[in-house]
Amino acid sequence: MVPLPAGLSWTFLVTPLGPIGLAASPRGVCRVLLNAPSRWVRAAYPNERASHVFPHAFPGGKAIVAYLNGASEDLTKVPVDPTGTPFQMAVWQAVCDIPAGQSLTYGEVAQIVGRPGGAQAVGQALSKNPVPLLIPCHRVLAANEGLGGFTGGLDLKRFLLTLEQTPYKDHHHV
Repeated sequence: MVPLPAGLSWTFLVTPLGPIGLAASPRGVCRVLLNAPSRWVRAAYPNERASHVFPHAFPGGKAIVAYLNGASEDLTKVPVDPTGTPFQMAVWQAVCDIPAGQSLTYGEVAQIVGRPGGAQAVGQALSKNPVPLLIPCHRVLAANEGLGGFTGGLDLKRFLLTLEQTPYKDHHHV
């Protein structure tokens, strides 16, 4: 892995979902690692030490923990600094405009960004989202209101949608 550029810092949050790693530039959060063991970050960034900032004081840290504990935090207000292609950035911006408790389909997002019929391309852009939760890609569902995919896993997507009371059809039967 490429070392963190100068000026970036990282930390871990203890959350109801387990440890979440955050990396931030001076402009905002640039990486959210869900269920990330600290050894992963140490392996990815061997020359960087964890920030000596109290995790809740880290950009977005307090809001993420409150949100995952059921508070009605608007995580899209946390400054982010993702890196992606122009298409990915357009998709991520469109997803940031989906309010909590609501959802769009991959096809609807494709329409918004001017790529009708591009539902699969939208799904690929969302799979590259470097800041899940902050760019709420869990609010994008399959055309049949099924879950679709999620890089954090479908159990996590179910948890987040339930937390936000977003209606969806769960096609997963245990």
